[in-house]
Amino acid sequence: MQYLILWLVIINIVTFALCAIDKKRAREHRWRVRERTLFLLAAAGGSMGLILGMNLLHHKTKHNSFTWGAPLILLLQLIAAALIYQKMGGSVL
Repeated sequence: MQYLILWLVIINIVTFALCAIDKKRAREHRWRVRERTLFLLAAAGGSMGLILGMNLLHHKTKHNSFTWGAPLILLLQLIAAALIYQKMGGSVL
């Protein structure tokens, strides 16, 4: 369980950081982070980092694929976590 929490912390920090980098590069008209990369990181557990990046940095907020996709990924992850938790008998250890 500790490794899962560590993974989630790291992947969300990385995802948020990439949102910040992409926003900065967009302003400078430079090379950008692929949208596919941001979605893959979100699917790998970084959905909260992506959502925070979108809201705090005002990044990708005009893209329907992000405004709907990131929350949908988070919702699916929460449902999966609840089902796994239930299958484990409500125990996390």
